[in-house]
Amino acid sequence: MKPVARQLSREALRDRCREAGLSLTHQRLVIYEELMAMGEHPSPEALYERVRKQIPSLSLATVYNNIKTFVEHGLVREMSIHHGSLRLENNPNPHHHLVCTRCKAIEDLAEDNFEPIRFKKSIPKGFAVHRFSVEVLGLCKRCSSSSKS
Repeated sequence: MKPVARQLSREALRDRCREAGLSLTHQRLVIYEELMAMGEHPSPEALYERVRKQIPSLSLATVYNNIKTFVEHGLVREMSIHHGSLRLENNPNPHHHLVCTRCKAIEDLAEDNFEPIRFKKSIPKGFAVHRFSVEVLGLCKRCSSSSKS
């Protein structure tokens, strides 16, 4: 897997697609731009709802296929699927996550909130580490407040 790119301009996206042997279709461009415009780790379904306002004939399968292509070519990353449904990572800056165990909200947590992460013991031979991902599990402010009342 290639490292995830920062949000690309249309020209840079076109170049990146060309290098990967992909055509930059109108659908692919709209899906990418809407994904980058969305916050809070959108699901494919939420992305689909936004994109189909511009392209009513678009199918959910097309959104999923393009997401898969974006992930394979390092344009976006998948979040952990441990939170119910697939969530997408559209923040290319190094960071970790706060995850609400009740409502499944995900909030970015800047990498500089942590000491550098390293292994205390050796990892299995032949395993190549690409990045660390820390998920802090708990209750978000809204869920925490509602459980106190």
